[in-house]
Amino acid sequence: QVQLVESGGGFVQAGGSLRLACAASGRSLNRLTMGWFRQAPGNEREFVGCVSGSSGETYFLSDSVKGRFTISRDDAKNTVYLHMNRLKSEDTAIYYCAADNYSWDGSTLYRPVSEIVYDYWGQGTQVTVSS
Repeated sequence: QVQLVESGGGFVQAGGSLRLACAASGRSLNRLTMGWFRQAPGNEREFVGCVSGSSGETYFLSDSVKGRFTISRDDAKNTVYLHMNRLKSEDTAIYYCAADNYSWDGSTLYRPVSEIVYDYWGQGTQVTVSS
């Protein structure tokens, strides 16, 4: 069983930055694929990005976050981070981290972008960006 605890959400003005953390327990990050999702009010939950446990490769689907968001990992702390820069009001959402027991190797042949492939979820953390 994997437990995920997010932190780092909050209120920030447009153009600012936030770093979200997702602390995992129960399994080492290098054996998991870690994903970040978000859900804005009235919208369905959407994929933000993911990181391979084995290769460290990251992937972002939407052009709206590419170049602004990055993902890093601290294996010593078994924690994954979502670094969000140049935040916009449309980034306002509840952000969730998720873990997939399948260890994606970073290959372009498969992208773990669907929430149905993730086995464990954190409780979510609110990010509010004021314009």
